[in-house]
Amino acid sequence: MNRTLYKKFILAYVIFGIAGFIFLSTVGSRVIEHHLTENSGSSLTREARSIASSQASRYYQEESTLQALYRNLSTLATYQDAQIWLISPEGEILLNTSEPLDTEDPEVITNFDPVALGSNYYSTGDFFGQFDTDMLSVMVPVTSNYSINGYVAIHTSLDDIYRQREALLLQVDLLFLVIFLFSFGILALFALTVYRPLQKIIQGADEYAEGNLTYQIQVNSQDEMGYLARTLNYMSGELNKTGEYQKKFVANVSHDFRSPLTSIKGYVEAIVDGTIPPEMQDRYLNIVLFETERLNKLTQSLLTLNDIDSKGNMLDITRFDINAVIKNTAATFEGICTSRKITISLVIPSPTLYVSADMGKIQQVLYNLIDNAIKFSNNDSTIIVETTEKYRKVFVSVKDSGIGIPKESLSKIWDRFYKIDASRGKDRKGTGLGLSIVKEIISAHNQNINVISTEGVGTEFIFTLDKAE
Repeated sequence: MNRTLYKKFILAYVIFGIAGFIFLSTVGSRVIEHHLTENSGSSLTREARSIASSQASRYYQEESTLQALYRNLSTLATYQDAQIWLISPEGEILLNTSEPLDTEDPEVITNFDPVALGSNYYSTGDFFGQFDTDMLSVMVPVTSNYSINGYVAIHTSLDDIYRQREALLLQVDLLFLVIFLFSFGILALFALTVYRPLQKIIQGADEYAEGNLTYQIQVNSQDEMGYLARTLNYMSGELNKTGEYQKKFVANVSHDFRSPLTSIKGYVEAIVDGTIPPEMQDRYLNIVLFETERLNKLTQSLLTLNDIDSKGNMLDITRFDINAVIKNTAATFEGICTSRKITISLVIPSPTLYVSADMGKIQQVLYNLIDNAIKFSNNDSTIIVETTEKYRKVFVSVKDSGIGIPKESLSKIWDRFYKIDASRGKDRKGTGLGLSIVKEIISAHNQNINVISTEGVGTEFIFTLDKAE
């Protein structure tokens, strides 16, 4: 696989830097130039208004001569590094500080029209063709008695504004370059905290894809990457356990099917080839029938577990009387209990007790528990099935006085195909799936089941159900 995420990030970073520089060089340059032009135009306008209201106004009121005004404005123009003009309403340049004073033959501006400059207080251009290059110009009227006597115009070269713009733009570019270089630290941090852990996670995913479910991703950070790595490690562990369980499951199923099939095959072949004489065939056919029933029970148990696994918590929850279900289930064992002189005692405090659960599944739980209690009980013994109510819960207990469960086996009885040592009990027909089915059904109801057992004394299973309203 071509892993280009980091390359794409680098490329995006470089493109961002280039685009940012181009943006600053174009848009930024224009913004700075506009700002400097605005400031300079505003400053020159204030200066022009001051001249128009004082010195130029005195000239038109004949309180000063044109020569005196020329000298004063020339000094001011030198200080401002600008040209100051006094223009008549007809466009005659009466005074130009950049040229000698000519009172006899003043230059006339062709097509002079103050309105053409627009409403802005400043303008840029050649000022009616008077300059070879663009200039920043401001023009303010000199008025008296509500009439315009002339205009004061101040012109300055845009080169100075361009120089200021370039100087400011250089500082901005340098600042952007510093920030851009500093952000390489962010890129390094990204590589350390995101990209490298991501590479380890990708490597782990490749290992899992190749079947190595024992591989551990070594990312121990406490962020999202660490959480993802721990989740994947947990997932691989669970998948590994599932794989081991499937192997064990298949081995157990094969073993439990092989034994009765071997017996059936052997006895049937012996009957066919005459090894077993006709007078003894009934006995061995009963053995074959016994083994067939054993296979049928194993198949039904596997189908039940598969149904629970595939449907998960999809239960048909209804309101029903648990006491009635217990009575009906206990009645199905009447035949075997009579033959072994075992008594099933029902301790039911009230005639009815309604619960909320899947009645069919709970009936199966009761059947399996009572069936187990009968198998491991001695003849002439009593099995007690009791219901109690506490804290909006219904507790159902199935208690026998049989051989009990060894302490070391209590934690394993819920495992599929687990069987206690056959020498301790009488469960030749057992599949080792009954208690697994019970556990799965109770867990699907989000309820609890516990076991209390003492060898030689007996065993008690207790599970809970929600009481119905």
